[in-house]
Amino acid sequence: MDKIIVPLDVPELEAAIALVEKLPEVTFWKVGLELFTSCGPVILEELKSRNKKIFLDLKFNDIPNTVAGACRAASRYGVDLLTIHATAGKEALKAAASAVKEGAISQGVQPPKLIAITLLTSFSARQLAFDLKIPLELPEYVLEMALMAKESGLDGVVCSPHEVAQLRDTLTNDFLLVCPGVRPSWSDKGDQKRTLTPGEAISSGANYLVIGRPITTAKEPALAWKQICEELATVT
Repeated sequence: MDKIIVPLDVPELEAAIALVEKLPEVTFWKVGLELFTSCGPVILEELKSRNKKIFLDLKFNDIPNTVAGACRAASRYGVDLLTIHATAGKEALKAAASAVKEGAISQGVQPPKLIAITLLTSFSARQLAFDLKIPLELPEYVLEMALMAKESGLDGVVCSPHEVAQLRDTLTNDFLLVCPGVRPSWSDKGDQKRTLTPGEAISSGANYLVIGRPITTAKEPALAWKQICEELATVT
């Protein structure tokens, strides 16, 4: 089930490898800030040695030159997805889009799909207005970020399941929509504010679902994985 990306949200390499071995049927793993900061590219090498796909979710956000340099370096690892914050701005997004191609070509690997973070799924509409002082309605803000990413040459965006249908109606089918914050009906929502079930998210137009704690913290992770795959099999 390549549509499900499972996060390796653990603090060290040994725990990450143990989780990968506990869930051998998972083909797509996400490596985020905590794990990558802890052990660096070693975890990417471990995953590639097991023929796994990799979502390197480092959410770059800096001045254009720095973002481009980071994306150029990250693309040399041969990962499949790479993230940058849309709030870095159009100049940085364009520089990043060019840099991933340069870095990948220099190593003879396929460039990663570069996707922009529209708005973290832990944010609510109230937080967008009162904490970030952004006057747009949340769906409108997410759409504007997605349009800017597409215009800048990116391959897709990360968005909550609640925004998928609107984005899919507006953007072309080859533009990737990656959805974290997906929660099966039988699981706890945790800190996610804008969620749908896996089936609802795929039906709305999502390409990939990032599903972590409902699988990784379940009493029987392999059983939880199987249950979600069976649910999606009735949709896809």
